Amino acid sequence: MELFAPLDKIIQGYLPDEKIMLVKRAFVVARDAHEGQYRSSGEPYITHPVAVASIIADMRLDHEAVMAALLHDVIEDTPYTEEQLAAEFGSSVAEIVEGVSKLDKLKFRTRQEAQAESFRKMILAMTKDIRVVLIKLADRTHNMRTLGALRPDKRRRIARETLEIYSPLAHRLGIEHVKNELEDLCFQAMHPQRYVVIHRVIDDARNTGGELIQPILKNLETSLEQAGIPARVYGREKPAFYIYQSLKNHSQKFRTILDIYNFRVVTHNVDDCYRALGCVHRLYKPRAGQIKDYIAVPKTNGYQALHTATIGPKGVPVAVQIRTEEMDQIAKMGVTAHWVFKQDGKNDQTTAQIKAQRWLENIIELQQSAGNSFEFIESVKSDLFSHEIYVFTPKGRIIELPKGATAVDFAYAVHTDVGDSCVGAIVDRSDYPLTQPLVSGQTVDIVTSPHAKPRAIWLSSVVTGRAKSRIRQALKTQEESTALKAPMQNRHYANCCHPIPGDKARAYKTEGNDWIVHHASCLTLRHHPESIDVQVENEGQEFEVELRIEMQRAAALGNLLAAISANHSNIHSVWSEEDTNSSLAILLATTKDTRHLSSMMRKIQNLPEVISVKRNINA
Repeated sequence: MELFAPLDKIIQGYLPDEKIMLVKRAFVVARDAHEGQYRSSGEPYITHPVAVASIIADMRLDHEAVMAALLHDVIEDTPYTEEQLAAEFGSSVAEIVEGVSKLDKLKFRTRQEAQAESFRKMILAMTKDIRVVLIKLADRTHNMRTLGALRPDKRRRIARETLEIYSPLAHRLGIEHVKNELEDLCFQAMHPQRYVVIHRVIDDARNTGGELIQPILKNLETSLEQAGIPARVYGREKPAFYIYQSLKNHSQKFRTILDIYNFRVVTHNVDDCYRALGCVHRLYKPRAGQIKDYIAVPKTNGYQALHTATIGPKGVPVAVQIRTEEMDQIAKMGVTAHWVFKQDGKNDQTTAQIKAQRWLENIIELQQSAGNSFEFIESVKSDLFSHEIYVFTPKGRIIELPKGATAVDFAYAVHTDVGDSCVGAIVDRSDYPLTQPLVSGQTVDIVTSPHAKPRAIWLSSVVTGRAKSRIRQALKTQEESTALKAPMQNRHYANCCHPIPGDKARAYKTEGNDWIVHHASCLTLRHHPESIDVQVENEGQEFEVELRIEMQRAAALGNLLAAISANHSNIHSVWSEEDTNSSLAILLATTKDTRHLSSMMRKIQNLPEVISVKRNINA
């Protein structure tokens, strides 16, 4: 049992004796099953499952997760079956092992297809039992620690995949210590020389500026003690990869150790956090715009803290993070903190766990609406690998979105029906283009119409997986509906020029014997000299028309929409932009014929804020 000793030492600290005996049984089964198998380094293969289980145990996960980690390669690499594991260790352990095993079993025609489908399987396995992906992260962490036995090109490939998928996944689940270790190991594998240089710089900064840290720690402790705020204060160096990225992206240079050092204040409750912030600011002057309240508005992964950047002694930067003991635990452990609290007698879900659960529910929705693995991956990655912004509904509800998200993303985040029927946006009481990225702190009000439909052009600007999948789904439904109607009417009216009754129009026949009708001035007709004159027939349906409206910059979109509604017309979409002198709106509305259109355009032109209104034709 010598190889079991490192794991045994960890689980002795938190698992009861009867659970430890079950873990030992799992070790014996794994050891015997892998007998005669060796890793690339020449070590017995069992050293890998023990290391993975030790990482899981360091997270203080339950005994089932530790057992599944020990057994995670048994189904894939040995004759053992899921049924045998279930009979010996229970269905829960067997299902976790099977979930981990399935991720590596699949065979594909191309590496891209394999990566896409494997990632999809991992994400979906995670939605059933999050312990599956925690074991996969632990498995990848140990593999990264032992990359030295592989060829340099293989090391770089595995590191690149880790940096693209596993590190962001750890971050999204709030497991920062795993994320930081994976990124530093990837940095070392991909850029070994740069890794050495960064560590040399950190060592030099620590040796020459280390004397600055203790006085600041003492000042913070004294200030908090005098204010009667019970707290502990400690410091932490930023990870090497984070420092490297900052230097590369922002052309920064080290001045002192404090450029790579954060101070942390851990208090008993939320009230003390805000009181502590006041103490810090009395001690050191805060830098303008550098105070962030992640307690009131937690990060997407559940992280909570107050951040402030201050000017310390001799003008050096002093960055301080303030949080409660529970927030400190969650900041380190993310979703895995739930198991720690559970063992301490707390059964409430943590913020990180609630956030993760919401994300997983969203993942299930994406899977149901995605057309294939690549589309699913694209949707998940857009949510997984981005920084977040926080915007508000008119009633004050906070909506979290990836950086770069638009009003359309916001609409779909509120509700699918809001996204599908969205025609415009009012942001901070002003008109706002649907395709323009939002900024944290804005209040967004979506203008909707019951007759609106999602537009294909939205796909080029939205960034959230939810919006992309819902738009694609709606467009597919529209296409199917159009395909069903085509044989009856035998006449797909062109969307490029939107001909309506009363227009001069021409049409040409397609290979499917349908007639495509265009406005006579449409540029598309240049490619169809065989077109003939036709009339646009009004059979009681409504037609779409595109209008280009120039308005004074302060014009209210609401007045424009009201004028169109008064004309008994419906709005399908609105796109707007502003410059220094005016505002431009391009609007898709319904009309019956040219007379009805003329009436609508007169009503719009009569609005005091409207400069001009023109019909848009592809001419």
